[in-house]
Amino acid sequence: MSFYTPDNFHQAGSVGFVLNKVRNQIAADMDTALKGLHVKAQHIGILMSLLRGSNTTPASLSRYLGVDSGLMTRMLDKLEALGLLVRSRDTVDRRVVNLQLTAVGQATALRITELAPDVLNARLRNFSEAEYDELRRLLHKLLND
Repeated sequence: MSFYTPDNFHQAGSVGFVLNKVRNQIAADMDTALKGLHVKAQHIGILMSLLRGSNTTPASLSRYLGVDSGLMTRMLDKLEALGLLVRSRDTVDRRVVNLQLTAVGQATALRITELAPDVLNARLRNFSEAEYDELRRLLHKLLND
């Protein structure tokens, strides 16, 4: 089934446009909540992955978060300059760079786990539990198609 045609396509009403606007609003809300931590919403995926011990190389983080290696390098440079993570060469394969949170980085990541739910819950405040479940289901369906 085709939902869009050249005759009915209007950017402002397209799914992609609306999803991007929602993402931007959530990121702006998150940036405001994280201001005192000196990190941005774009850093959350990195910090959460490292906190949980998954995707601990720049390459795996790039794939997981869907960002190119150049952006990943810039974000890691920023987090390293803030003292939140350290890079080290893998002892088995020197081509591989491993990432690890510092004590400050771990504290920051844990603080994010306290702040992020409030930001997301504020955006979802008008949803019923069933609507929330359906939204998640539909977003995953869209992502996995």
